[in-house]
This record gives sequence, C-alpha cells and structure tokens, in this order.
Amino acid sequence: MTDTTAQVKQQQEIQPKLDFLGFTRGQFESLLLELGEKPYRAPQIMKWLHHRWLDDINEMTDISMTLRSKLMELGEVHEPEVVSEKLSIDGTRKWLVKARSGSLFETVFIPEGPRGTLCVSSQVGCALDCSFCSTGKQGFNSNLTAGEIVGQVRLARKALAVEFPERQRVVTNVVLMGMGEPLLNLDNVLPAVEIMMDDLGYGISKRKVTISTAGVVPGIERLCEATDASLAISLHAPNDELRSQLVPINRKYPIEKLLEVCRRYATNLGEKRTITVEYTLIDKINDQPEHAEELVQLLDNFPCKINLIPFNPFKGSGYKRPSAVAVRAFQRRLVDAGFSTMVRTTRGEDIQAACGQLVGEVVDKTRRQEKYRRIAAGVI
Repeated sequence: MTDTTAQVKQQQEIQPKLDFLGFTRGQFESLLLELGEKPYRAPQIMKWLHHRWLDDINEMTDISMTLRSKLMELGEVHEPEVVSEKLSIDGTRKWLVKARSGSLFETVFIPEGPRGTLCVSSQVGCALDCSFCSTGKQGFNSNLTAGEIVGQVRLARKALAVEFPERQRVVTNVVLMGMGEPLLNLDNVLPAVEIMMDDLGYGISKRKVTISTAGVVPGIERLCEATDASLAISLHAPNDELRSQLVPINRKYPIEKLLEVCRRYATNLGEKRTITVEYTLIDKINDQPEHAEELVQLLDNFPCKINLIPFNPFKGSGYKRPSAVAVRAFQRRLVDAGFSTMVRTTRGEDIQAACGQLVGEVVDKTRRQEKYRRIAAGVI
C-alpha cells in the first residue's frame, strides 16, 4: 500500500458517513446525478426515510441493488438516540436525545386537542446567554446537524404512532424553540426546515413551521432569501436598555435594527401572515404598566401577533413569575391597543419541559457552567 493510498483510507475511516435524514429533495437529486443515476429516484428514497421510517437502506426494495450499494457506501440513516422519556401530568412529553457529539439535548411534544406541537432543538446548549433561560446557563457544545434536527420530528412521529396508531400525523406544528439559537446554525436549520415542509418529507405547512430567534439580524436577512417559514422573535423588553440586560445579543443588534429586518421578512409571508413577538413576563422586571405602554408604542404599525409567556422558574435564576393579575393587565393593555395577544399556557413544568427550562446534559465549551457555579457559591 502506497503512502497516498494509506492516507485516503485513513481519511475515509475518519470522515463520518453522510446522514441521509438531513438530505433535501434537491440534494438527493444532485447526488443521484453524480452517481450516474436518475433523479426521479429521490422521491422514492425520501418516502422510505420520512414516510415509512426505514433505517436500513438495503430494504429500499423499489430501487436497484446497485444504487442501494452506492448509497450504503456513502451514507447512512442516523436517527438520534432517545436516552429517556418523561411524561407530564398534562400530557406533555420530553425526550432526552443523544447527539453525535455525545452530549444530550431535549425535544418536547405538547398535545392540544387535535393539534400537536413539537418543540425542536437546533444546538446542544446555546451560544447566547439570555438571563431568564436555563438553557443558556448550560453553555454551548455544538450545532446539531440537519439530520439530527429532522430526526427529532421523525422519532416523535414514530413514538406517537405506536401509541396513537389512528393518528399518524399527530405532530401538526413544529417550533424551533428548543435548545439553541436556530439562526446561528442556519446551514443545518434551512435544509431541515425544507424537509419538514416538503410533502416527501413531513408535509407540514409553512404556517405551522416556526423558526424562533433572539434577534440575530444577519440570520433573518439570510432567511429573507431562503424560506417563507413562520418567524418568531424573542423580544422580552420594550427598550434597548432593558433588553440588553435580558438578551445580551441586543447590544450587537438593537431593537430598531431587529424590527427593520423583520418588516422585510414579513413581506415574504403575504397579507394574512405576521411575525410572532414573544415576550416573557418577569415579575417586577418587564411586566409593569409602563412596560406595556412602551411596548404598544414600539410595535405601532408593526405586523405582528404577541405571545406573552409567564416566566418559568428554574434554580438560580433570581427571577419570579408574575401574578395572574399582572399578566392579565399587561395583556389587556395590548388587546385594547388592537394587538392580537395570547398568553401561553405553561405546559410540562413538572418535568422541566416548559419554555426556558430545557437543559439536557451539555459538555460545555464556553465554561459558562463553571461561571454560574462560582456565582452561586459567592466566589465571584
């Protein structure tokens, strides 16, 4: 064996196989052409992966053995491994899932009548450090691949189909509001979203796939050219001073820039669709009448609907959930000003699956966990 051959062989052993769960229809068509195969095979392959949940490429019986062999040489079907599952008293489910990195992340399913919303993670941990979010305190490990993002939809549908065989499509909505900041992982989020909305994938309406962001302006600019999925922005404050305390990325991309690019994105959505503004209400921090009034002025003529989220407590946050009276008063001011405003019902709190509570088990590359341990111990 020559040195060159040995190097190629070693590289092949090091390089992981392609994960076909993260391949869009267009990517499959391009791969097939490169392999000297017909691109019409792409729909057949995608149906095996996303409609029949096949794990073994060799069992794709309507494509040739030759093509199956080529595919098996290049790639695999790598559904993320479920480590554990918890079921809330309200029916919410939380799966602890292992990433290729070895760290664990979480996926949450929230049933509501005939509707079922899957809250999907895009990163292991989070690179941002919003003060009211437990995920951010875990630090950051890595981006999830497109296959690992799509794989969460696949594993949820498979698991729920066993329990509810008469309702195969029980996951009707997907929100990228789990662990991580989706717009810091767009190279993987965009193909994953495309697969979710493709009829050959999971056939979920663009109205029912929502990408959430803490305000990564360049990412929203890129979304304008790439997708028309629904968009939610985590605002949480009506002015830059307060928002910079709660959402540190605001120091780089202040509210004016954020709303400006969101207006541009809203033109992709058509007249009957709007941006969702998420606002976590924290007792005595951003829930006062003057904050509601300021928010009304800020969002004047901004095409949006508003979701109010009563803060979900976690150990060491230092924050409290506002009273029901304060929440209703805040909502009433917004409704009186003409905004479509809903209060998000807290779900899965008994299993730490509520908004802002997801943590997983993150091998932290930012040393943020160490920082917060030192703060809690009074060292710094």
